[in-house]
Amino acid sequence: DEVKSELLPADKVAEVERLLENEEKGEVLAFVGDGINDVPALSLADVGISMGMAGTDAAIEASDIVLMKDSLTDLVTAVKIAKSTTVNAKINIVVSLAVKAAIMIITAIGIGGMWLAVFADVGVCVLAVANSTRMLSVKKYKKAKPEKS
Repeated sequence: DEVKSELLPADKVAEVERLLENEEKGEVLAFVGDGINDVPALSLADVGISMGMAGTDAAIEASDIVLMKDSLTDLVTAVKIAKSTTVNAKINIVVSLAVKAAIMIITAIGIGGMWLAVFADVGVCVLAVANSTRMLSVKKYKKAKPEKS
């Protein structure tokens, strides 16, 4: 609805502060920048996003997300990967704790021994790493091609 351009660094900070004050509960303010003059606003926003190819080191350090290409459509892919990674991490934690609890119970009743516990621990690590490699196959966002008329 509203566009502000060619702002000085102090004006960017003032604008981000104004938006943060008017932010309703549950809303998140994201600021995108690439230069050293964007650093204060990047660090002030809820989520700072910098462009990695053209971005300065200071902007990259101050931001929460760094897009390695200078395309905002990569942000959609980054969100997809982040959501998939969160689900994957939760699965890894649950499986690891379940296997360790089962081995602890088996060992406590005298069926298993130290070698079973070591094997289970290493096995859980291998399973977690193997499960995590699924993140390599998350599909990238593709721009919709314009329809021919």
